[in-house]
Amino acid sequence: MPHKFNADRRDKIPKQKHRVTNWAEYNESLRRRGDLTVWISEEALALWSAPRRTQPGGQPVYSDLAIKTCLTMGMVFRQPLRQTQGLMCSIAKLLGVEIAVPSFSTLSRRGNGLTLRVQRQANGKAGIQLVVDSTGVKIYDAGDWLEEKHKTQRKGRSWRKLHLGLDLVSGEIVCSDLTTHGVGDSTALPGLLDQIDGPIDLFLADGAYDGDPTCDLLLALFGEGIEIAIPPPKNAMLSSDAAQKPTIRDRQITKIEAYERIAWQKTSGYNQRSRGETLVGHWKAVIGPKLKARSFENQKAEARIGVRVLKRMTELGRPNFERTA
Repeated sequence: MPHKFNADRRDKIPKQKHRVTNWAEYNESLRRRGDLTVWISEEALALWSAPRRTQPGGQPVYSDLAIKTCLTMGMVFRQPLRQTQGLMCSIAKLLGVEIAVPSFSTLSRRGNGLTLRVQRQANGKAGIQLVVDSTGVKIYDAGDWLEEKHKTQRKGRSWRKLHLGLDLVSGEIVCSDLTTHGVGDSTALPGLLDQIDGPIDLFLADGAYDGDPTCDLLLALFGEGIEIAIPPPKNAMLSSDAAQKPTIRDRQITKIEAYERIAWQKTSGYNQRSRGETLVGHWKAVIGPKLKARSFENQKAEARIGVRVLKRMTELGRPNFERTA
């Protein structure tokens, strides 16, 4: 946001420079992200086949663990379902393990009903500094080329909305959700907050979350101790009873009018919201800007698997920066 207010003199603003203080550890973590060392534990082999059903009906061959493992490997290497089946067959052959590999049709069918346990994030006694952001991800479609060539009008937008929540302290994704493009950011916020165990000390979000309902929800869940930094629009007005009982939004509008928006960003810590945009760019660079699944339930499972992949990469190591200029 600051560059919008300094566009006329952007070339005169010096660029910040940082230095990585743990380069040896971070360099090793980057190397490990590309390590192809694969093994299957005895516990995983024991849980590869589905348990026997106690009720009448068809007996599944593969457990949810097997389906999740195959879909995860396919997402890491960006392989369609048929190529994922071939990849898992090669891994099983190289490891010399006797396991049955699900076919591509089984992966598609079981991915629709795959239930992934929500990994609730608890940060101990320390509060979470949460940054939330959303981005659009493409799904299968003929694309804009067909519309431009044949001058056709598509019935609806072919994309989904991915909501991500980042903890500034740990650098991990603590909440996520995939919705249709018609769901607003503030509407999806209760589902994101429900995935977090523990207090939140700081909440940062862009103007899409602006409004008293968002502040009221955060205050009801986490109490008066939470700090909220959501920029109101330029034409924002104070509430009717701002003089007697100002809201958080009223206080932010007053500070911006008194100290200008740039100073408010620095004092409130809103500048750290850029890390949420960095997370979105990391997702599209590693996972990809498009979902391969066709049905909405499969797409939600694919998004949750992508979050697990990014969290695993973060656990390998993170860089520590210090500002040099």
